[in-house]
Amino acid sequence: MPEWSVTEPRKLTFDDPVTALHVRVVNGTVNVVGTDEGSARLEVSDIEGPPLTVTQEDGTLTVAYDDLPWKGLLKWLDRKGRRRNVLVSLAVPAGTRVEVGVIGATAVVSGVDGRTEVKGVSGDTTLVGLSGPVRATTVSGNVAAQAVTGALRMSSVSGDLTVIEGSCATVRAESVSGSIVLDLNPAGSPTEVGLTSVSGEIAVRLPHPADAEVEAGTASGTISNAFDDLRVSGPWGAQRITGRLGEGNGRLKATTVSGSIALLRRPPSKDEPWEDEQPEPAVSAGTMSGHHASDGPNDKKVL
Repeated sequence: MPEWSVTEPRKLTFDDPVTALHVRVVNGTVNVVGTDEGSARLEVSDIEGPPLTVTQEDGTLTVAYDDLPWKGLLKWLDRKGRRRNVLVSLAVPAGTRVEVGVIGATAVVSGVDGRTEVKGVSGDTTLVGLSGPVRATTVSGNVAAQAVTGALRMSSVSGDLTVIEGSCATVRAESVSGSIVLDLNPAGSPTEVGLTSVSGEIAVRLPHPADAEVEAGTASGTISNAFDDLRVSGPWGAQRITGRLGEGNGRLKATTVSGSIALLRRPPSKDEPWEDEQPEPAVSAGTMSGHHASDGPNDKKVL
């Protein structure tokens, strides 16, 4: 089994086929890009602390610290207290299955068609142009997904979860106190969406025209609704939004305990009439990280 111990900046090219990639690092940045090339390339631009071990076996390329396991990563503790920082960039065939585990590091994954999973304790995660199934789990880092078309599942404790230009077949997002912001792409097919939070706010911008069965509720938060076809009930305490938009081919279900819920309307494209458009409602000051609801999720920036 080929193995390298990387203690200083270095570039490696792997001629043997790569079908799976495993990366586990502490602090710094991980960039993974899917390409049309048949080989994989690694560049370690900066490294501080213990060496990174690089192995390639049976199509699996691993770049990791030896003492940082995938299982139990979210509970890992560096008992030796060694300072670590690393900047890793990888180019792999687009169909590669990707697993990235980061603690205190930023992770960016783009252009991958295979299954992608990212676990993080802190540090932000950005997912761009992924077409395979995607799962992202974070404790306190933010997760932003843009132009993701595969089935998407995200969860966080306090980090914010954001989806821009979403055209996934399914979206599942769970948060304790972080916000959930979802902007659905009008070009996408009907989507199954399930959003759950405890105290985090939920904002969803639906395409024009919208096509979904809607069921959303909050136990003690506020409700904002931009659609006349939906019914808001329960003016005291718990409130719900229910109804059908269009043919109801998609499904949107959103639940929060004390957070607010805002259903926003995406403006029509240039070749669609404006006659039926209604102004978007004002939302409580906290919704969407302090922005007015009409600003929409596009205020979220993606790397």
